[in-house]
Amino acid sequence: MPDNHGPYLIRGARPLGGDPVDLLLRDGTVAQIGNDLEVPEGVQVVDAEGLIALPGLVDLHTHLREPGREDAETVETGSRSAAMGGFTAVHAMANTHPVADTAGVVEQVWHLGREIGLCDVRPVGAVTVGLAGAQLSEIGAMADSAAQVRVFSDDGKCVSDALLMRRALEYAKAFDGVVAQHAQEPRLTEGAQMNEGCVSDRLGLPGWPAVAEEAIIARDCLLAQHVGSRLHVCHVSTKGSVDIIRWAKERGCDVTAEVTPHHLLLTDELVEGYDPIYKVNPPLRTEEDVLALREGLADGTIDVVATDHAPHPVEAKETEWSNAAMGMVGLETALAVVQRTMVDTGLLTWEQVADRMSAAPARIGRLDGHGRGLSESGPANVVLYDPAAPVDVDGTAMVTKSSNTPFRGMTLPGQVRATFLRGVPTVLEGKNA
Repeated sequence: MPDNHGPYLIRGARPLGGDPVDLLLRDGTVAQIGNDLEVPEGVQVVDAEGLIALPGLVDLHTHLREPGREDAETVETGSRSAAMGGFTAVHAMANTHPVADTAGVVEQVWHLGREIGLCDVRPVGAVTVGLAGAQLSEIGAMADSAAQVRVFSDDGKCVSDALLMRRALEYAKAFDGVVAQHAQEPRLTEGAQMNEGCVSDRLGLPGWPAVAEEAIIARDCLLAQHVGSRLHVCHVSTKGSVDIIRWAKERGCDVTAEVTPHHLLLTDELVEGYDPIYKVNPPLRTEEDVLALREGLADGTIDVVATDHAPHPVEAKETEWSNAAMGMVGLETALAVVQRTMVDTGLLTWEQVADRMSAAPARIGRLDGHGRGLSESGPANVVLYDPAAPVDVDGTAMVTKSSNTPFRGMTLPGQVRATFLRGVPTVLEGKNA
């Protein structure tokens, strides 16, 4: 944790894109909000003219890789990357080595996050032992552990057995938990390499049909309603999925959903060059799907933007398409991609961005102290963002240990200037503090 704990006076920031005000951060809270606040003795002043102030972002879907794959990412490097992207809390997915399917493993990840102190790291517990889809994991033990796990997911693999999924929903309900499903019917996606459609036909790559995602979502929404449990759908990628989730919410299902920044911007046309940087699970879809995802996020059908930050070492990506790993890094570019796809297009206001990227994910993950907005006596988790500072994306210049960004070579419209975790800067002037 940085040694300098403040206090800090943020001068002239625009909360949620509104009128400029000053924010005094002291003792972990927003002590005062007003205009032309006096500078108390010992307070450091941060010039935030032209910057938008948002509550600290919360990511429901981050792969930190530790333990076991520290060659791709660690809790420390992932935390630094998260802070650079404006995140003050992340949920670390369970597909580590060993898998986070016991209280011991989730507590190890939680303790590492606390020691590093750059963002709050809340582990996600596996639904099944070893992600094997055969036996429920220690859901109760993980929920009662020091890590207080509330999100359970086999992400990377689908809980495809309907009876096992029902039992998981019932068990997690007892701990006010949520099952986050990776919706992918395995029999329909055997050998699949990209979205099934015109591009896959043209390239001769095995197709990944949209129905493989949509069928699982429809089944699980009905199961969740049947047992009265919470369901969260990871990385929604198709128009049909948006329609099903909208239908499920209308009939009273307690279902939430997320979309990734890359699925809001990129399409399967990018696969034309066989560059594995665009290989991801679920795959990039069509322009029609992208537009439906944006509409779903705008109207609230999709609740959350989650990064699905998936770092890989160079050798896992710089290989032939069929052997390349699936996944993309996204923590440091998420807010700028959302600005480009949702704010600059008029689909979301900055207040709604704060909801989709802070309040809603904190609520779904039952994460206290985050997502509560910017108000006096509230937690001093603050992001200062410059929406008029274009950035040419270069993966090698990122803080994350891996460089597999699909946005390399693109110009994104803005960048994070500062991130404060409980009033302490983890990023200041665009650099890790």
